[in-house]
Amino acid sequence: MNIHGLNKTTLLDYPGHVACTVFCGHCNFRCPFCHNADLVLNPSSQPCIPEDEFFAFLQKRRNTLEGVCITGGEPTLQNDLTDFIRRIKEQGLLVKLDTNGYRPEILHNLMEENLIDYVAMDIKSSKEGYARAIGITNPDLAAVETSVSLLMKGNIPYEFRTTVVKELHSREDFLAIAEWIKGCRAYYLQPYTESEAVLHYALPSNKQVAGLTSLSSYSSEELKSLTRLLQELGIPAGLRGISL
Repeated sequence: MNIHGLNKTTLLDYPGHVACTVFCGHCNFRCPFCHNADLVLNPSSQPCIPEDEFFAFLQKRRNTLEGVCITGGEPTLQNDLTDFIRRIKEQGLLVKLDTNGYRPEILHNLMEENLIDYVAMDIKSSKEGYARAIGITNPDLAAVETSVSLLMKGNIPYEFRTTVVKELHSREDFLAIAEWIKGCRAYYLQPYTESEAVLHYALPSNKQVAGLTSLSSYSSEELKSLTRLLQELGIPAGLRGISL
């Protein structure tokens, strides 16, 4: 497992639990708003933490930590993800997986083997806006839809979430998302945060999403309004990083 970062303690990444977060490299999307550009584009340039060192850390923190969050990049691209999670579970810890849902077969196998305890899956946009939001032409939306269905029909806790970017998301997108994920357990909106590490600014101009010269976030009031709209439509929606 290629571990390119470790947040040793988090009270936010795994709802209700004290956890650590490990960061994987590589991703099959090119979301312009991604704030981990180096992990996506050039993970080999980032420090790599040996697995044995990570598991030694878990041993030292066994009386404090309750879980491990695995994020990226996109963790399901890691060939040894399943074995890595098994080792974590052998420590008696919970596992939360962050994923873009593009490899439903991996998600399905992890669920079938009871290796994950919580999933946070990104809903990048409405189906109509997905290609633009992930920076890929003609994506396989069926894969994403399969992952959505797996979680909604499964038995493990999960959440869907969208990082909201003014240039990429409209009110109509959220109306369409609400129809798509109707009946879901939880859905969170996250404000876009400007940073030099954002992928859009790291890409060469010929690889950037056409027509996007800059990115910006909706205001707090606008995000609250979108959240209330979703709630009125029967979606258990909340805001991350902003109080309603």
